[in-house]
Amino acid sequence: MKRLLPLAMLAALSSMGPAQAGLFTDDGARRAISDMRMELNGRLERLEASSRGQLELASQNELLKAEISRLHGQLEVLLHEVESLKQRQRDFYVDLDTRVRQIESSRTASATTTAPNAPPPDPAAESAQYEAALNLLKEGRYKDALTGFEQFIREHPQSTFLPGAHFWAGNAALQAKEVAAASTYFNTVLKTWPQDAAAPDAMLGLANSQQALGDAKTSQETLKKLVERFPDSSAAQAARQRLGVKR
Repeated sequence: MKRLLPLAMLAALSSMGPAQAGLFTDDGARRAISDMRMELNGRLERLEASSRGQLELASQNELLKAEISRLHGQLEVLLHEVESLKQRQRDFYVDLDTRVRQIESSRTASATTTAPNAPPPDPAAESAQYEAALNLLKEGRYKDALTGFEQFIREHPQSTFLPGAHFWAGNAALQAKEVAAASTYFNTVLKTWPQDAAAPDAMLGLANSQQALGDAKTSQETLKKLVERFPDSSAAQAARQRLGVKR
């Protein structure tokens, strides 16, 4: 009986077709399993590599976003500081200009004799009108300030405030995008009162106007003349920085 069992199994295997018999070949099965395992490992490796690449890219994107956010914050702070500094400088210059002009006006009024039929000048009203235009400029109401200075210039043609009135009219016009008018006012200061305290800043304002008009070459030439004519002024220092030269 024991001898018949192996024979029966042999007969059963022999009755199977070649394809069925091949499924039970040890070498073939091992090779198939090995191939499948290698293919699976290859796919897993590629998947892992792709996942790592995506994770690294996502991490880099997050780092880049954080860096951009940080730089944007720093830029906002710097812009705010620059605007604050510009405002403080403008307020300081306006206040100083007001005091100086008031002193000059008082001296001129005491030293000037009035014609018999001419109404006496009112230094207080003149100073108040000038200061009102300056306050409009400080408040950022540039067109209103320009109108105020233009009115002052018309109504007080002999005022000691005229150099400052033309200078601040130029600044107001430049801020109001009326660049041609700004250039005219700055040039008037330089031609009529070349030694006035406002002259260096008027020349710097003229260079800014020329730059705004797209004439960069002339603007550079004006900055160079500013450094030559008023080397010790704060305007000349700003011009040197614009020109990229040291004193």
